[in-house]
Amino acid sequence: MTTTVSLEELPSLVGKDLGFTDYREITQDQINTFADATDDHQWIHTDPEKAKDGPFGAPIAHGYLTLSLTIPFWTELLDVTGVSTKVNYGLNKARFPSPVKVGSKVRMGATIANVEEIKGGVQITVDCAVEIEGGTKPAVVLQAVHRFYA
Repeated sequence: MTTTVSLEELPSLVGKDLGFTDYREITQDQINTFADATDDHQWIHTDPEKAKDGPFGAPIAHGYLTLSLTIPFWTELLDVTGVSTKVNYGLNKARFPSPVKVGSKVRMGATIANVEEIKGGVQITVDCAVEIEGGTKPAVVLQAVHRFYA
């Protein structure tokens, strides 16, 4: 469920758990399209037959593909109203503890770690984890930074 707040209300969210997004399935077509976009055609991602005999028993998504899903996931968790611009400002850290096999379903949970005023708006730091349905370790753990301008 999306949390909706105004720019002025953002500071009240420090420490707030925003819950989880819906699950999204990772498909081989999605992995192949990402490989084409990034020119990363390593067999562990794009060759299902060879990947069956690889270390994970199936093709896996690129770590950066899974990381890139945090943007559409993010829009499911928080909506800030009354702003002119919303910017993905970057990451303080990102790690890939567990591979995402093709056919897996992933979702993201997030907690607002910090909110600070910046010139013309507010910057928030968010602790996030992308989980694999039925998995024991997250696929991605990250700290994202977003900016909202009035």
